[in-house]
Amino acid sequence: MSKKGQTSALIMSTLAMVVAFAVWASLSPLASQLQKLFELTATQKSVLVATPVLLGSVMRIPLGIMTDRYGGKKMYTILMLFLIIPLIGISFANSYAAYLFWAFFIGMAGTSFAIAIAYVSRWYPAEKQGTVLGITGMGNFGNAVAGFAIPSLAVAFGLGNVFLILAAVVFITAIVFWLTTEELPKPEQTKTFAQALSVVKFKNTWILSIFYFLTFGSFVAFSIYLPTLLQDLFGISAVDAGLRAAGFVVIATLMRPIGGYLGDKIGAGRVLTYVFLMMVLSGALISFMTANMIAFSVGCLTISFLAGIGNGAVFKLVPTLFPGSTGAVTGFVGAAGGLGGFFPPIVMGTVKDMTGSYFLGFFFFVGFAILCLVLNKRFFDTKKNHSFVKKQAL
Repeated sequence: MSKKGQTSALIMSTLAMVVAFAVWASLSPLASQLQKLFELTATQKSVLVATPVLLGSVMRIPLGIMTDRYGGKKMYTILMLFLIIPLIGISFANSYAAYLFWAFFIGMAGTSFAIAIAYVSRWYPAEKQGTVLGITGMGNFGNAVAGFAIPSLAVAFGLGNVFLILAAVVFITAIVFWLTTEELPKPEQTKTFAQALSVVKFKNTWILSIFYFLTFGSFVAFSIYLPTLLQDLFGISAVDAGLRAAGFVVIATLMRPIGGYLGDKIGAGRVLTYVFLMMVLSGALISFMTANMIAFSVGCLTISFLAGIGNGAVFKLVPTLFPGSTGAVTGFVGAAGGLGGFFPPIVMGTVKDMTGSYFLGFFFFVGFAILCLVLNKRFFDTKKNHSFVKKQAL
């Protein structure tokens, strides 16, 4: 296992995820423009923004398993080349239905997370995986890139050309990834799909999925829906809202490796207790402060800080508890996190249409954070945590 191979796997997986996540989040900064163009309701706009998240979440399961079997270099390159097709397709879309169709397949970009985690984790020993996988997860920065760049690109080059520019960037990334990374030898014993799917039998798979539904789900939901929220609540421009949402993504992304590092040092269970407790308080704050931009912003930025740390801590636990099935479990847990980003925008849009306010939607967030806090105290943040982890490792 060469040092060069380790470094290239880490760097290129992270950079490729930045590109993929920028594609995954590409519709969010354009949502208000598309709403005016096609005269959409709040619910229709929310569905359009959330649609890419659906396929990108569910398909993390098979792609995580396939990465364990066939290798991250192959799977990453194939994924990037595939993304060119829906990006070109959506550049010619001229109706709401056409945007929904291509947005669904653009969602495959979200599977890059499962591929990257499964690929990089095989290059590094267990004692370094919290930190290393936290660094890999910084590929989430692609959401910020989308928020920063896409509104300006749309103004400069037009709506359709934004996606053609993304297609060109994706193609270049695929070529560079293939030329600069190495593939580890195939494991002597490879699991069948049925064997890989057997991880659903373990309680820890579901508990970690619930945790990631909250931590990564809040990251995705806020990063793709915050531009809409800010424009609706405070009447700011699309470019301004995109920049503010990008700030949320930057903080969460930078905190992810710190969450992994803290998980290595003091235990992921202890880290997650603080994360979930503070999420309860921050969620309550923004529930009552939707008319105060400063207080609302403080609450959102605190959640971004906590989501990043929580994401890193959760994925410290994944390879620790499942060293022989990291790709499969990454797929399941990652899918749960992605779905955690799919449902909230739709719920928020529906709540707004039905009640005229986002208050109830934020309180659902608070309730789920309380559930995660209770589960974590029961199973991971205990005096027997270290022996528990060793006992449950597969």
